[in-house]
Amino acid sequence: MRCFCFCAVHSLAAARYIRGVNTASIPVKTEPIPERQPRKRSTAAGNAAAASFANLIERLDYLSPSDLERVRLAYRFADEAHLGQLRNGGEPYITHPIAVAGQCAEWRLDAQALMAALLHDALEDCGVTKPELIQRFGSPVAELVDGLTKLDRLHFDSREENQAESFRKMLLAMARDVRVILIKLADRTHNMRTLTDTPRDKWARIASETLDVYAPIAHRLGLNQTFRELQNLAFRHLRPWRAEVLERAIIKARGRRRDLLQNVQRAVESSFVKSGMKVKIAGREKSLYSIYKKMQGKHLSFADVNDIYGFRLVVPSTIDCYTALGTLHQLYKPLPGRFKDHIAISKLNGYQSLHTTLVGPSGTHIEFQVRTEAMHMVAEAGVAAHWLYKAKGPQDSGQAERMGSQWLQSLLDIQDENRDAAEFWEHVKVDLFPDAVYVFTPKSQIMAMPRGATVVDFAYAIHSNVGDHAVAARTNGEAALLRSELKNGDVIEIETDPTASPNPAWLSFVRTARARSKIRQHLKTLAQADSQSLGEKMLTQAMRSEGIENLPPDTPDKQAVWEKLLRFSGNRSRAELLTDIGLGKRIAGIVAKRLLTLLVATGEKPDAVLLTRERFGAGESVSQGSVLLDGSENASVKFANCCRPIPGDGIVGYLGRGEGLSVHIDTCLAAKKLKSKDSERFIGVEWSDAPVRTFETGLLVTVTNGKGVLARVASALANAETDITHIDMGDEASQGSVVLRFLVAVRDRNHLDLALSKLRRTPSVLQAQRSRILGALNADRAPGNEH
Repeated sequence: MRCFCFCAVHSLAAARYIRGVNTASIPVKTEPIPERQPRKRSTAAGNAAAASFANLIERLDYLSPSDLERVRLAYRFADEAHLGQLRNGGEPYITHPIAVAGQCAEWRLDAQALMAALLHDALEDCGVTKPELIQRFGSPVAELVDGLTKLDRLHFDSREENQAESFRKMLLAMARDVRVILIKLADRTHNMRTLTDTPRDKWARIASETLDVYAPIAHRLGLNQTFRELQNLAFRHLRPWRAEVLERAIIKARGRRRDLLQNVQRAVESSFVKSGMKVKIAGREKSLYSIYKKMQGKHLSFADVNDIYGFRLVVPSTIDCYTALGTLHQLYKPLPGRFKDHIAISKLNGYQSLHTTLVGPSGTHIEFQVRTEAMHMVAEAGVAAHWLYKAKGPQDSGQAERMGSQWLQSLLDIQDENRDAAEFWEHVKVDLFPDAVYVFTPKSQIMAMPRGATVVDFAYAIHSNVGDHAVAARTNGEAALLRSELKNGDVIEIETDPTASPNPAWLSFVRTARARSKIRQHLKTLAQADSQSLGEKMLTQAMRSEGIENLPPDTPDKQAVWEKLLRFSGNRSRAELLTDIGLGKRIAGIVAKRLLTLLVATGEKPDAVLLTRERFGAGESVSQGSVLLDGSENASVKFANCCRPIPGDGIVGYLGRGEGLSVHIDTCLAAKKLKSKDSERFIGVEWSDAPVRTFETGLLVTVTNGKGVLARVASALANAETDITHIDMGDEASQGSVVLRFLVAVRDRNHLDLALSKLRRTPSVLQAQRSRILGALNADRAPGNEH
């Protein structure tokens, strides 16, 4: 054991500057680790593990002798830790870490990554501690292993949250060291290869998780070979019958088209021999899952899928790629609209290649991919090309690592703004499917955006301040809506206003995680400020009902009063208490009574005149004081959609738990139902004498069906200076009369009366009235004056 510990400490010193990480400042414990009790295993199991590890060592010829020795030490430790444990298939558990390390060796990962691969289940399954790993193998290896460990020791409310937290930890570790995700993908790949050994009732969950999470990550990082394998393995376990049928069809088609493909390959080889260009030609076949998705997405039969087979050409240089493309187009006719230049504009994961589809013999469509050797390295290994082809220079692999790092860093930015695991999960899954479009800034900078992204997404991609203050946009020099989808080649110009702020409606159409995260962050901040303002207004009104004109100021002489009140409410600050009142988490009347008691104890007395006026004014029953509404309350006050109150309506306020204040018409049936169940949460609300904005309400307009009638109705509303915010014509067939449903914005009841009057004088209008939603209107109102 002494020799073992000495070697581990020595290897740490030797590794202090590996990958530029200076670990000299990391304290290394030197106290002895207790000896683990040796356990016995069968000779057959030992031979199987030894053979697996020997096979791994044969593939590590790229490591130095000292690194090989460190890998052996990690293997011995992992072998001892997993001794006695078996896989579902009956083989020793250590064969799994060895297989994971073997996949990492295929990517030529360094010794630290291979050691972490061998140890990746030690913390989770064997009771090994992180300090123990630090002492034996150094801090970098321990950090990699810790990044791979599930959070089983913590408790979460649901399995989904557990997965979201584990996923976040994995991604954040990845953003700091991409080797974590490479090891994790290797781990998942081997688990999928051996999934048939697990109980069948687990197949669907594991395969779905692989398709939803791990395969997209592999694709985003450019690990195309791993991406295709994970997709195919998941498909075979998620839809085994479909996969089997499709696989048999592919085998038959392969036999039928063998002669045709051989003829095409000979013709292509002959053309390049004549041109004198050195080229490597290899046949390629569409993956099983990608064929299935194409059939499913385009509703095709297998016979209709005509691009199953293709060829890949690897040429010496980038210029040769375009020369080779010309040679191919001279040999076979290209299919219009099927050429893609991913060399000039690479994909988000760094992928570069020319794609063209040609019409071959017998009208068969054949796809050709043309790339250089360096591009091929990146296409197959993605970010792993950094290690896999390090010896060939940084320019061969730097593109993929750079493109991958942009995505990884963006995950860190999102996590900084969203501490909730489920919300973070939602943001990240949006960005896992990056089918891209490429647009230009006014300064001709190319920006890659996910397909379906909008102008608002583009604005936030430029800078959060641009997105927050965006008010208009121009696409290719023409005015465009902020919700307009981006198209390849668009030149986007954003107009901003310093006083503007994000619109909550943007959340319904933005596509990127960054935009969604920034908008939500801003709205949360805005809602908190609005709720605090509303809470202060409500508490002030409640205190007036107790005979106190104003809230005590937040000054040193009143600090003791506020501290006692905060202890009573359980809040940490005055601002938090007022926000809770505004959100309905605290009842203003109860807080006011407690605050009155505290003020009376300091010698302050209620004003009897104010108390009488507020509580018993106009002969009304005892009240809590009314909140004045003028439309400036923003997110803290919601005007109920069930009845859509406007100034002039009698109104009531319902303080939902954590939902802020909802305002209803006093005769609204929904409000009456709430009052019968939760009457203590209703407060008095009144309209201000000078509202600052318009309010939406509904109109039902019955018209004689005919040409131009909608234009006449819209003109009448415009003449009344009434804005139309929504029109619904229903699904009624063409009849003699049609009911049009409008949402209009009016200042008050008088403005609504004017609009209805103009509508009733309009030709073709049979009836015009305000929508009667949930009995919101007074039943005793005369039919001719309904609004």
